[in-house]
Amino acid sequence: MRLIYPTSSLQGNPKDNFISLWHILNKQRALMNINPLPLKEALDLFCDGLSPLGPFWDHVLGYWKESLESPQKILFLKYEDMKKDSRSELKRLAEFLGYPFLWEEESEGDVNKNGMTLLKFENKELFRKAEVGDWKNYLTPKMAERFDYLIEEKLHGSWLVFENCLD
Repeated sequence: MRLIYPTSSLQGNPKDNFISLWHILNKQRALMNINPLPLKEALDLFCDGLSPLGPFWDHVLGYWKESLESPQKILFLKYEDMKKDSRSELKRLAEFLGYPFLWEEESEGDVNKNGMTLLKFENKELFRKAEVGDWKNYLTPKMAERFDYLIEEKLHGSWLVFENCLD
């Protein structure tokens, strides 16, 4: 992986990531008048390494390993950490990019309180409810068990751990 500019990678619990990807994929399929992809079929494809962005595990572990080898070039962020302590994680990101928050910016508190982007479209076009652990509302116990096995297999020895991943 060759990256010239500082890059950040935001990753979440693989199960939540999969559910979000499944929702996005089905939104796109609906726009193209294609029937939704059943969850079990999507899980089979995902576990086989087939994903619109390439094999999930290669992508995540590539950024993870590069962030350990070149922390000045790659900042690896976890979605669960962002949800738990947004302020600290956003400060960390801003500092990594070379644009630390000014005292005035920090003292004013939240930015973008209306939920609109600079392009003036609602965040719901790109994001769902963004709740950690939402996978529990979709995956059957058998699907979750299959995912747990895959997570342990793929992340073994990497020191990469996602909270609330195996419960």
